[in-house]
Amino acid sequence: MATIDIRLKKVNKTYREGDVVAGIIIVESKGVLQHQGLTLSMDGNVNLQLSAKSVGMFEAFYNSLKPIPLINYSLEVVKPGKLPNGKTEIPFEVPLKPIVGKTLYETYHGVFVNVQYNVKVDMKRSLLSKDLQKQCEFIVEYKAQEEKAISKPVNFTITPETLSNVKEKQNVPKFKVKGRLDSSNIQINSPLTGELVVENCSRGIKSIEIQLVRVETCGCAEGYAKDATEIQNIQIADGDISRNLAIPIYMIFPRLFTCPTLSTNNFKVEFEINIVMVFQDDHLVTENFPIKLTRF
Repeated sequence: MATIDIRLKKVNKTYREGDVVAGIIIVESKGVLQHQGLTLSMDGNVNLQLSAKSVGMFEAFYNSLKPIPLINYSLEVVKPGKLPNGKTEIPFEVPLKPIVGKTLYETYHGVFVNVQYNVKVDMKRSLLSKDLQKQCEFIVEYKAQEEKAISKPVNFTITPETLSNVKEKQNVPKFKVKGRLDSSNIQINSPLTGELVVENCSRGIKSIEIQLVRVETCGCAEGYAKDATEIQNIQIADGDISRNLAIPIYMIFPRLFTCPTLSTNNFKVEFEINIVMVFQDDHLVTENFPIKLTRF
């Protein structure tokens, strides 16, 4: 009986390009453990996939949707031989450097775009024994930059006339909502903030919500598939709220499900905010605001 594990020295498992990813490989066995070698590998990839509605639309997509390698590193840690009874700890250090000509993008777990980095250890054993394998994901963030995000306040007024995504405007009650987003250019570690005021509304309000939406684009020169999916929804008002009352907007961006806004030749990851007002008859209206996320 034998087990293998990886423990990184950094508790938060967060690294930047040029850092050294250090840790230990822990092998535990009952009795002497014979093996055919122990290999450590580090890989980073961008994995792309099409949504169900896009499959079959563009044959060329299948060539462009192969994983994009960012890191590919492997080394033999222990040569074939034997490990003693009990626990064996094997330290390792691997420099975090991309493949020549590639860029390390931030770790991101999306629906159609995934950027992931892993350290993996493999122990080969004899034909009668099962190989041992363990994988550990770590997080990559961009290095600090001298240029900081420039604040871009957004003042808005929402009325039935400003809505562009409503087909039957005669069913929309008369209302007027004014407010502001403190900035559409936001550091990913800072919250989205602002406020809104319902000045008037001819129908009772059930709820006001803020939605965070990711817009993922996959493709190539032959065509692109663009899909928007909701990340999180925060209710900022419940019930038929008082008119002319300032309601604060505050949203923290979830790690892994968001990343700095990213645009490359093969894929894009962008973000938007929806302000959703639900009326008491469950009719709803939505206003959309593109935002740009930055690391610094």
